[in-house]
Amino acid sequence: MRIMGMGHLAFALTMIALGLLGLFAGDFALVWQPVPPDIPGRTIIACLCGALMCVMGVGVLIKRTAVPAAFALTIYTFLWVMVLHVPHLIASPTQEGNWGACGEIVVLFAGAWILYASLATPADRPYFPALCRAKAVRVAQMLFAVAVPFIGIEHFVYAKDTAGLVPSWLPFHYGWAYFTGAAHIAAGIAIFFNILPRLAAALETLMMGVFTAFVWIPMAINTPSQRFVWTALLMSTVITTGAWIVADSYRKAPWFSFSRSRNRLPEWAT
Repeated sequence: MRIMGMGHLAFALTMIALGLLGLFAGDFALVWQPVPPDIPGRTIIACLCGALMCVMGVGVLIKRTAVPAAFALTIYTFLWVMVLHVPHLIASPTQEGNWGACGEIVVLFAGAWILYASLATPADRPYFPALCRAKAVRVAQMLFAVAVPFIGIEHFVYAKDTAGLVPSWLPFHYGWAYFTGAAHIAAGIAIFFNILPRLAAALETLMMGVFTAFVWIPMAINTPSQRFVWTALLMSTVITTGAWIVADSYRKAPWFSFSRSRNRLPEWAT
């Protein structure tokens, strides 16, 4: 197993916190886990999913279990996308909110996949070379690149709602909504075409982190009894840490390079 980075640690800790919230609430992560309300045994399934997230998060923190836990997280987030969000895209493909919500969870999937690829070696179990090679990591990076523009488009489609989240002490609320939306789109394009990918991924992660710190943390402090706010805070944080893992996968790439050959895939992906 390879050495774990700070982004990996933050991702695992936030996943544990999200799982604990699900256990205490006996429910899923609201709009981020749109499980139908009439499904049989919904509360039990929600608690099982919360417990599973806790187990996987703790597993990533333990050296002996880090690789299988990261692999389990990859499968879990993949199913999260395919079972809970893709059906909404198929049913309502013209509703932008469905694409943005799916994009946020794809960020988690990309982060979990790269986490597994960055930790696993041929000596570990389970080890699937097809998921750990440089080309596989590049696929995960491109999934991230495709996902974040849909988050950005939401800022334009729901400009009023996005502007309403901008802290009151900042001027030009709509300007910030449009600027951050455009920044999401620009970052995705840069990463997809491998132009300044390290800088783009780092700035994307920073922007997500600033949004979490300036929007959801103050809301959680001001309205500590609102589960939606705590869920939003933890989801925003775990999405940020997923982006952090993606950004860390470019750690061997130069910061300011337009050359695709120089922006090659991480050396640890074998």
